[in-house]
Parts: sequence; C-alpha cells; structure tokens
Amino acid sequence: MISTLRRTWAEIDLDALENNYKKLKEKTGEKTKFLGVVKADAYGHGSVQVAKKLTELGADYLAVSSVDEAMELRENEVSLPILILGHTPKEQIHNLIDYKLTQTITCKAKALEYQQAALECGGILKCHIKVDTGMSRLGYLVDDEGFAGGVDGIVEACRLDHLEVEGIFTHFAMSDGDSEFAVDYTRHQFELFQKVCAGVEAVWGRKFQIRHCANTGAVANYPETALDMVRPGLLLYGYGKYAERLGLLPVMSLKSVVSTIKVYQPGTFISYDGTYVTDKVTRVGVLPIGYADGYHRYLSNKWSVLTEDGPAKQIGRICMDMCMIDLSDCPDVDVDSEVEIFGRQNSIDEMALLAETIPYELTCSISKRVPRRYLSNGAVVDEELLLRMPGSLG
Repeated sequence: MISTLRRTWAEIDLDALENNYKKLKEKTGEKTKFLGVVKADAYGHGSVQVAKKLTELGADYLAVSSVDEAMELRENEVSLPILILGHTPKEQIHNLIDYKLTQTITCKAKALEYQQAALECGGILKCHIKVDTGMSRLGYLVDDEGFAGGVDGIVEACRLDHLEVEGIFTHFAMSDGDSEFAVDYTRHQFELFQKVCAGVEAVWGRKFQIRHCANTGAVANYPETALDMVRPGLLLYGYGKYAERLGLLPVMSLKSVVSTIKVYQPGTFISYDGTYVTDKVTRVGVLPIGYADGYHRYLSNKWSVLTEDGPAKQIGRICMDMCMIDLSDCPDVDVDSEVEIFGRQNSIDEMALLAETIPYELTCSISKRVPRRYLSNGAVVDEELLLRMPGSLG
C-alpha cells in the first residue's frame, strides 16, 4: 500500500544501486557470477524492488535467510536462482522444490533429513554445501583433525540421489579487518576452503559448478577469493569503509519533516529524564520520528540531522514516535521543512560509529511503518508501506 502521510520516509535510490552493481562488476570481472544478498528485506531497502533491479542489471543469484523470504520473491515474479542461507525445516522442503529454491546444507544430519524429505516429495532439491572454515557458526567442520571426516561427509551429501549439489561456500569472519591477525585468519580460511573443495572434488569425481566465499571485505581486499561467484552485502548498498574508495554510493536516505517549532527559555528540560537542559533561549523543532521508526534511543543527544540551513543537533531523549532538534542556528527551517536523518549528505557510517554498531543494523531497523520511496532519475517510481491494511481507505 501507499502511505497517506508526509511524516517520515526512506528514499531508496535505484540509480545508486545500479552504480554500485556496475562498479562491483568492474572490480570482480564479467566472468565471475554476482549474488545479491537481499535477506532481511534487503537490509531494510525492500527485497522485491532490489531483487527486480538486480535482475534487470544482470545479477546471477540472490540470497535470503529463510524460505518465507524466498517465497515472497517468487510470489512477486522474481525468477533468479535464490539461495537460502539459513535453516529450513524438513516440513518445508516441498516448498523449496516447488518454488525452485536452493538450500544450504550445513552438516550430515541436515543432508540426510533433506534427502528423505525430497524423496517423500518425489523431487530433487538443489543445494549448496556450507563449510565452516573459521566463522564457527554453520557448516561442515573441516579444520585440523576434522578435515578428513568433513570431506567424507560432504562427499556423502553430494552422492545422495535426491539432492542436486550445485555449489559450495564458506563465510569469512574477519575479511574487513586491518590487523595482521585478521589478514592471516582470512588467508587461512581461504586456503582451507580451497583445500576442502579440491579434496571433495577428487573423491566425488566431479567439479562444483559454483564455489563462492567473497563477502564484502573479501571483494574489497582479497580479489583472489572471487572464484566462481561473489556475494557482497554492505558494499552493494554503498556503506562501509571501502565504499568511497570503490566509487560506491549510499542507496538509502532516511528523511523526516519538522512538525512543530517552539521556543524555550534557558533552564528548560527537554524530553524524558531531563538529559538535556537548554543553556540559552532555544528554538526547538519536533520531528515525527523515533525509535519505533528505527531512530535508536541510544543516539539521544549524539547525532545531528541535516537541514537546509545545515546540521541541527538532536537534543533530549529520543522518544518512541518523535524527537527534538535544536533549530537556534537554522532560522530558515520552518514547519514542514525536510530534514535528512542519514543519507548522501549525512553519513550512516558516522551514525553507526556513534551508535557503536554497523550500518546494517541501522538500515534493518527502519520499521514497517516507514514508507519506502523508490527513486530513479530523481523521480519516485514506486512506493511501499508494509502496514497490514486490507481494503481501501476512506
């Protein structure tokens, strides 16, 4: 549905997404497949619209976390191959087969479970094998004394007659780190992954069609890890410490408007708990955005929004639905004036540093009541509001 309000919204710049895709393709090479990570609603950007744009641009694969996310894309006419990175219950294997989805297999027990479920469905399940080379999360254990057993287990999965094993992958834990330890750790992971691939292929007697391990940090720092396919996440959306160096642009801007302006005398407590007290006559603007929209409370008194007159410091506790800004030095800002919470001119990377987190968490936190407006050539080409409102308004 489309929002009826001009309150708070997120602008998704599809031209920036195109720029980023093309820049990354230039870096990784035309022969290397490109997987677009669109899990968690494309990190808050809108998985359907992002997936359709990536399809138009020539991407080869998409990745989501769950079967529900994958089915949403299929129901919205997204036809690219989709890899499910997370767990799928055996009761849902029929949907994987029916919707032509690719499932990650992380251990022997899952391989046998999926084999049996696919057999009962009378179908073949396409899979990618996940190898744990040092992330210590999901995947076949293959390090040290577990190498031989891990290789044997992967070969066993590859030979199951109701599984079609198309690919194999691992995930780097420190590829965006700058320390000597991080570099050594990433190289160890890559060398181990290559060793596993070679060991499995030698015993299996076949080659994997797709080997992939290059996430954002690896695409930026370790071009040798590209192999058959890359899967940048943060870079695709134009955030992080490598974005500027690679010529990438932020895709999302979060914006709001000034709803009310009041003037307070010195010594006035602003918002809950009185964490901010005016030290002069202060012109205060109220923005209809709060932590329920994704503007985190722990940024209270730390961040400045960008107005037409320049930065305006956010003051007092951020509330659930609104927050206050100091407009004393912004005389031209009035009621209904637009402000940028983060975006092209107000870096989300700096905001993330203040919040002691990563840009991913901030974009993923933008709530369903915030409309997404999709722009191309500077004009709105689509709009989406995720609130459940059956029927028409009015």
